[in-house]
Amino acid sequence: MTSTAAASNGTRTAPDGAAILAAQGYLESDDYALTTSPLAFDDGGNYRLEISGIERLSTMQAMLDEARREGVFVNRVVAFGGGATLLSRSELAEVSAAATENDIDLVAVPGPRTGWDLGRQALSTEGQSGGRRVRGLDNVRNLLNDYIRIFSTGIRGVLVWDEGVLDILNKARAAGDIPADARFKVSVYTGHANPAAIRIVQDLGADSLNPVGDLGLPMLAGIRRNVTLPLDVWAITFESFGGMNRLYDAGEIARIAGPVYFKVEPGESEGVMYNSWIEPEFHERLVRHKVRHCAILNELVAAHSPGIAVSPQRAATSAG
Repeated sequence: MTSTAAASNGTRTAPDGAAILAAQGYLESDDYALTTSPLAFDDGGNYRLEISGIERLSTMQAMLDEARREGVFVNRVVAFGGGATLLSRSELAEVSAAATENDIDLVAVPGPRTGWDLGRQALSTEGQSGGRRVRGLDNVRNLLNDYIRIFSTGIRGVLVWDEGVLDILNKARAAGDIPADARFKVSVYTGHANPAAIRIVQDLGADSLNPVGDLGLPMLAGIRRNVTLPLDVWAITFESFGGMNRLYDAGEIARIAGPVYFKVEPGESEGVMYNSWIEPEFHERLVRHKVRHCAILNELVAAHSPGIAVSPQRAATSAG
């Protein structure tokens, strides 16, 4: 229980915000000491590499080719940014098979979601500042059906951007209604930026979470002191999200906030990067560019952050 001081008249004074935080197990401030994280991936890695925008099999093949050329292993990919609904089952299964063959974690983005249904608020000037959520039960049902469709192709990792849907999925996983090895990556579009919010998402069954992209080092360190799930942190952010470049910060971020998936996302915008009607050659050129940035990240971490390790080539996912 929160401690309070007794006033001279016998009444109890109200606790301040720091006391309330401490009583609930949180730090009283961001971690300006930049404490080293005691956690790592179960293979000993402090960080892994993640690339989004694997829109079809040819994009995956281009990424694998460039990764071999650069000597880089991309641990996880986020695929079908335009929505898995827009690919056939056989196309989804082909990408899943390629990921499995190369020990790559695959996270699929399902179809009906804000901005692609009737709602336009999320795309308005003011609406863009709000967290994206699923609108109405019809869209929740359609979304669940798309998750089930994705799982039927052998894919086990999926993107989630609504806490209610996450709760439904987690309960369905426990009940055996969806595969027991399904994995839930919570999107940056949920807008979480502090340990209290992220701890709620963790308790709802998230397997990793992408906090907002511009958090400072003490903020990330403070989050790690209160949660255990892997954090998905942008090392390079596409321009519509601010265009931040944190390659030189990567080693320190991995030290204080590991286990971390570094998201390497140079590019213009989600709308440009993740649509299914653009020419395949565009995505292939872009994914090669991303792989080269991954190689630079590894180079900088090795040069400036001794003792910080990237996970080896395997697809383990748990933190411990």
